[in-house]
Amino acid sequence: MDIEALKQAVCDRVDALAPRLVHASRAIHEHPELNYEEHFAHGLLTDLLADQGIEPGRHAYGLATAFDATAGDTGPTVAVLCEYDALPGVGHACGHNVIATAGLGAGLAAAFVAQQAGGRVRIMGTPAEEGGGGKVKMARAGAFHGVDAAMMVHPADADLITIDCIAIQELVVEFQGKAAHAAAAPWEGRNALDAAVLGYMNIATLRQHIRPNERIHGIFTKSGDKPNIVPAETEMDWYIRSGTIESLQPLKARVLNCLESAAQACGCTMSHEFVGETYADMIDNQPMVQSYVANAARLGRIVLDPTTSGHHVVGSTDMGNVSYLVPSIHPMIKVAPDGVPIHSVEFAQWAASPAGDQAVIDGAKAMAMTIVDLWTSPGLLERVRADFARRPEGVEVY
Repeated sequence: MDIEALKQAVCDRVDALAPRLVHASRAIHEHPELNYEEHFAHGLLTDLLADQGIEPGRHAYGLATAFDATAGDTGPTVAVLCEYDALPGVGHACGHNVIATAGLGAGLAAAFVAQQAGGRVRIMGTPAEEGGGGKVKMARAGAFHGVDAAMMVHPADADLITIDCIAIQELVVEFQGKAAHAAAAPWEGRNALDAAVLGYMNIATLRQHIRPNERIHGIFTKSGDKPNIVPAETEMDWYIRSGTIESLQPLKARVLNCLESAAQACGCTMSHEFVGETYADMIDNQPMVQSYVANAARLGRIVLDPTTSGHHVVGSTDMGNVSYLVPSIHPMIKVAPDGVPIHSVEFAQWAASPAGDQAVIDGAKAMAMTIVDLWTSPGLLERVRADFARRPEGVEVY
């Protein structure tokens, strides 16, 4: 089969699977599950793989809700990544039900032609993107060894070649002071809430002097027990973001300086922990991007470059870590009207709308055709590898 025939075959296969893919997307949307609790989604997606004759590795890489399935015997290996965790309170407001089923559809369609095209496809279930770092843990366990390219699509309010992905680290801070009666003997106390508030204000002033692509935002998770007791212990939870995983490191140090100086000023002590996995920035492989854009255009989707269109979606994802390990793309696919932000209640509604259903089908087709290109287009994989070789070296991402 030639390239055009292979692309038509994968699109036809997605159409044949469309009712099951849309049903799965809606079902996952109706059963939102948090980090590492995605048992319903894991079971549904792996059962669909098995029903299509591809027996998955369930509970893969030591993670109860990860999976990995392979089709094809030889040739370049392309991984399609599926996310399916939800957010507390707002459910699938990031549209991971669309990501999961578009990825599944792309993988199944590519598997259908893998023998003729001379390639291998891996369909990987990657849990806990919303802060749990599932892909980072999988990478640490060797999940991406032997992978030549990786991809996924993410829903948004526009078709974009990428997310404006910035690195992120979570920081948990505790201030320790000394309790006292706030009316009878306040001078005996050392106010840990004052330390936390002063630390917050220090960071507020720091925000005036950080780069435009850097963010620092936090909350008080413990502030005291009763107004007439000088608070002896307080806690804060912070997210620190920067343009790259390298530029994140000095910003983390500046944030700690703000908090530690506040503790010292109030006569308190402070302890901290950088928790969870550090998420890296996203390095989009440009030859892969170009292939995806051309294939999406065949479906009537014009995929825009945020740098020229002015339409940006800013966030952080553990797909960024993958992009340092293998050539990768993370395009955004439109499911909602312009201006509807991800992580909102309104966006969650659009993720289970007819537009969301269409994104499942179109995303599956565009990725499946891109996989065909990677397998069969002369010179494409060499250009992909050459572009990947220009990434920063020596960066620790897992």
